[in-house]
Amino acid sequence: MEAVLFLLIGAGFVAALVVGVWLQRKRHARFREWAAVIGWTYEEVDRSLIDLSRAQPFGVGSNRAATEVLRGTFDSRAAMSFTYAWTTGSGKSRSTHHAHIVALALPTYLPTVEVTPEGLGAKLAKLVGARDLQFESEAFNQAYRVAASDERVGHAILHPRLMERLLQGDALGNAWRIDGTWILSWSVGATDLDRLGSRLQLLAAVVRAIPRHVWLDHGYDPAPTPTL
Repeated sequence: MEAVLFLLIGAGFVAALVVGVWLQRKRHARFREWAAVIGWTYEEVDRSLIDLSRAQPFGVGSNRAATEVLRGTFDSRAAMSFTYAWTTGSGKSRSTHHAHIVALALPTYLPTVEVTPEGLGAKLAKLVGARDLQFESEAFNQAYRVAASDERVGHAILHPRLMERLLQGDALGNAWRIDGTWILSWSVGATDLDRLGSRLQLLAAVVRAIPRHVWLDHGYDPAPTPTL
């Protein structure tokens, strides 16, 4: 009887493994087709992306991986999307986490500005010393936590017009960060193609809203004067 039970358990495990592999292959095929339609490229794995940033959700845990990598252009900028995975804990407390990363390339390096929805995570960050920048819009202060490596730049980028944009329904609840030569956003879970377009649009709106003087201060002119 025990032998039969072990055989059944083993057969169930093998069946689950086969189904899992089939579903993953089907998902990869869907991503390739999606990329081909819009002129992007697709790679199943790219280990170089695990070091894209040192800030959340990067830089913690072990067994870090970047999979389901989509690359192309959006709003005339290099763009990419991928699933970032990492593990925490050990033994029975071991957990695997996933985040969908969406990013647009910037034309020059900018100081870090991180905007995250207010909530438990933001409040915990404040307790360990993270400074939450405050703005004239109380609605914005209640909706978001803002941290910046250069507070002057943070206030310049998050001007009233951009704050108003970030209070619109498609922007609320999204976390994003200007991080060196990228602006990226992250959300819990694996890549969601249905949300990719709207998240790219939000990042592009933020980039377009950055004042010219901020770009100029960091060596880039978004509208150079034509030479005769």
